[in-house]
Amino acid sequence: MTFKDDVADLAKRAISAQAVAQTEEATKNAIIMPFLRVLGFDVFDPTQVIPEYVADVGLKKGEKIDYAVKIGNRIEYLVEAKSVSTNLRDAQYSQLFRYFHTCDANIGILTNGLHIWFFTDLEAPNKMDANPFFKFDLLDYDDNDLRELEKFHKNTFSIENVQAAASTLKYLRGAMSFIEKQWATPDEEFVRMVARGFYEGQLRSSVVETLKPIVKRAFDDLFRQRALKKIDVAFDGGKEERLPEVDENRVETTQDELQGFMIIRAIAAEVAPVSRIVMRDAQSYCAILFDDNNRKPIARLHFNGKGKFVTVFGADKEGVRHDVAGSRTSLLCVSDSLK
Repeated sequence: MTFKDDVADLAKRAISAQAVAQTEEATKNAIIMPFLRVLGFDVFDPTQVIPEYVADVGLKKGEKIDYAVKIGNRIEYLVEAKSVSTNLRDAQYSQLFRYFHTCDANIGILTNGLHIWFFTDLEAPNKMDANPFFKFDLLDYDDNDLRELEKFHKNTFSIENVQAAASTLKYLRGAMSFIEKQWATPDEEFVRMVARGFYEGQLRSSVVETLKPIVKRAFDDLFRQRALKKIDVAFDGGKEERLPEVDENRVETTQDELQGFMIIRAIAAEVAPVSRIVMRDAQSYCAILFDDNNRKPIARLHFNGKGKFVTVFGADKEGVRHDVAGSRTSLLCVSDSLK
């Protein structure tokens, strides 16, 4: 079996365990120990996995960490386990912080069996960062997540590669957060930086305030232009495009639905390969899914009734309705929700 198959089997186990493995010990046995096996460790070999690991930390004597995981003669991972019902955002994991420094481990792992958070020491050597650099959701992952997770397999682990990837992810998240904030509400310093590229006069405070909405609109218009360009490709440049196959005996896929799918796929192509944007038609609506997974909805096209509308799903998987006329222009109105 491949690593992907092993993780898929573990996900099935986790789904079954959710309803019954409510205590921490039950979660360890049902999901966390099998997870360590998926990473290539023999959980019954104390030279690889040490349960209830004890190391005196300052005034804290006799505290235990759930698992210390060794590769060769060195402890590389410290694992703190929580019950499957625990929300990791609310979890206390001070022991993991203290042990990380004492044991000189490279990776701290906090998990409730379903969600697995990975920490390292990017901010200061031998001091675990407050925020995880990688989060793996066993019930909602893609191939990119699998590639990141496989870096922690016993046979392929390299702390240099992991920390390099962690650093990239950290700064990527920081850049995206900054750009998103400035896009929504550009601050004075950012507006000044942008304005120096096109404004020839003196950038007084009153001028900067005047330019703020212009800079914000420039962001919006730039995105719309890029989205429109991709839509033009979807409509006009698709001579070699192979449209999705549809079982005509079950549902009727209309031309509007095909064009809607192509538009949404073109917009989504800003952030993902178009091959991962999949159409699955049904009698009541036409679903656009990520990785052909109904747990990862992008949009639903409701074009079969009198009033046509599109439901767009955000990160929280809550749908927002947008009434459209089915035309190229009106479908573009949902682009802001697909950014």
